[in-house]
Amino acid sequence: MRGRPSGGGAPVRMLAVMLVLALGLTAAAWAAAPGAADAQAGAGGKVKVVVTFSILHDIVRNVGGHRVEIHSMVPIGQDPHEYTPTPLDMVRAADADLIFWNGLNMELGDGWFENLLAAAGRSLDDPSVVALAEGVEPLYLTADRREINPHAYLDLLNAMQYVRNARDALMAVDPEHAAVYEANAAAYLAELEELHRRYVELLGSIPEERRILVTSERAFQYLAARYGLREGYVWAIDTDEQGTPLQILDLVRFVRTNNVPALFVESNKDPRAIETVSRETGVPIYAKVYSDELGVPDEGSGTFLGMMEWNLQVIYSGLTGR
Repeated sequence: MRGRPSGGGAPVRMLAVMLVLALGLTAAAWAAAPGAADAQAGAGGKVKVVVTFSILHDIVRNVGGHRVEIHSMVPIGQDPHEYTPTPLDMVRAADADLIFWNGLNMELGDGWFENLLAAAGRSLDDPSVVALAEGVEPLYLTADRREINPHAYLDLLNAMQYVRNARDALMAVDPEHAAVYEANAAAYLAELEELHRRYVELLGSIPEERRILVTSERAFQYLAARYGLREGYVWAIDTDEQGTPLQILDLVRFVRTNNVPALFVESNKDPRAIETVSRETGVPIYAKVYSDELGVPDEGSGTFLGMMEWNLQVIYSGLTGR
């Protein structure tokens, strides 16, 4: 959630050198990577896709189905705002038919994504580079509207726009199989619509005075705006990740003043700041929530639908005590 970097030639040159070396290993990298059998099929007709992080991977997978071979760059547990691409990432990016990124400045924090594209001979304006958030009305983290909140997919109506954008991009590069993408997208949109309906129903049933979502980072702004929650958070912009004493004190006052029933912590954020708030207020951290990454299959949060269902259940239970 940082502003666009000014850019620099050195990172691009370094990535370009790495890309040249990596391209010499392209065949071996595809063969050795997970899903290598599918990658070989990709050379025979599948659409080769690169996505920036796990949430986008699952959205595109649901739309593309068996017609796509997907490589996801940022591993679960790492921050998509800041990332160092691997040689395999560069190989796949150079060879991809489509590269999907979130947009709304999500991957532009330290310039890693633009540098990767430049090293691969592409840019943000390339038709093969698709921002899945295109068409979403952005929300801003600061009053001066300089900092865009990139977590638009946490509003399920926005997530549906991501699906439409993925569908349209895949249909454009693979028109022969347009009917497949159309059908997959329609089925997935129906599931998202049903989950959206359940969000409206469940969160709307929480007494208004308890309808307050407190997390470490202001990642849930879109979700809160759509489903009628008030927000509390330690920091709004990710550069303040550790949380300053003043930020923590402000949130402690907010929690006490509003009789907040439960706190939540994001799966990929340092929990120490929200733990301090919990100690100072006596309000427990009820559960983890997901904002930048999928969860694990064993707990049912390993898909985007599963992650959003997890968030719904723990927010509802934490705020109602049920």
